[in-house]
Amino acid sequence: ARNRIRNGNGTLLRKKPKSAEVVNGCRNRAILAVSSTALIIKLSEYLETHDNLLLNSSILNLDTTTKLAIMIAADVLQWIALDQTPVALAAATITAYGGPLSELPFVANGFWHYIPEAANYLPLKSEFFQSGNLPDILATSLLGSDYKNLALSSITGPCYFAVTMDAIALGRYFYSLEEVDE
Repeated sequence: ARNRIRNGNGTLLRKKPKSAEVVNGCRNRAILAVSSTALIIKLSEYLETHDNLLLNSSILNLDTTTKLAIMIAADVLQWIALDQTPVALAAATITAYGGPLSELPFVANGFWHYIPEAANYLPLKSEFFQSGNLPDILATSLLGSDYKNLALSSITGPCYFAVTMDAIALGRYFYSLEEVDE
């Protein structure tokens, strides 16, 4: 009785598992997603704590733009290896922008902070937040009067991108474990 259900018309349907090939492919992709995200997060830690990189006896200075470019390249490689769909790229990119912004209330209220060397991204320090306009009023009420000085690390966004790719791969794996209508 476990593998039989009735649809809306009362017709008895049989459920069957998805093929082992589909499940194994999704499982392997999920393992790759989690592993590559761990490496990307470890890369972000390295980039946050080092200002240069030794490559073939030459030193590459790691300014903020270079660090961000390295992280974005790692994310793009992860997306190419795992998914390659426009929807996953869009979801991960939106999360890469929105995720760090969602941290601002926590930073504003002292739940955590970024080390001063890493706090190089001031997302609310723009013309959009002119004194007295609606965005300024909302930001002030939510984050306090010093909200323009709330700083995040610029490479936080790429970490959110990688974690989103994890969620997509894991979601597909768990979905592959469900039975399908025959």
